[in-house]
Amino acid sequence: MPLFRLDRPLLPSRSHGHGRAAIAGAFIFALSAGCLSPAGAAEPAADAAKDPVGIWTGTLVAERGICPETRAPSTLQIGSERIAFTPADGAHTLRGQRDATSGPFHAQLMLNDMNRKPFPMVFEGTPDGATIQGTYGTPRCRAHVVLTRPQSHAMDHFMGH
Repeated sequence: MPLFRLDRPLLPSRSHGHGRAAIAGAFIFALSAGCLSPAGAAEPAADAAKDPVGIWTGTLVAERGICPETRAPSTLQIGSERIAFTPADGAHTLRGQRDATSGPFHAQLMLNDMNRKPFPMVFEGTPDGATIQGTYGTPRCRAHVVLTRPQSHAMDHFMGH
């Protein structure tokens, strides 16, 4: 006996509307066409000064000193009242308060080094078009970073590139 019979449909039709297969097919088609995904639509990048809330990423570039934080991307999280900057997405997070203005953003963390001397870590960022230009500094390092909103590639991964 064959696995599939060609004399009748694979899925039974329903008399009271569209079947699940038709709805699922339409949904998958809409996803692949980019209709249901904001990542599929070509929208201009939001102005960082008007809408800074969200996650921003970028890689620090050393200007002077020894900067091990340049080895991996860093993340800036901006909320309605607080900000947090994580250099090289590591264990230390610099925190700051956000006021009603559009910038600059300031975050800091005070640690002690091995000799128990203060070791300040400071981030300053300013909106610049669709990016945030930032400067990161410690007693041993000064670096700059251009932070952008991460691009969503959910459909690329869903569809298998």
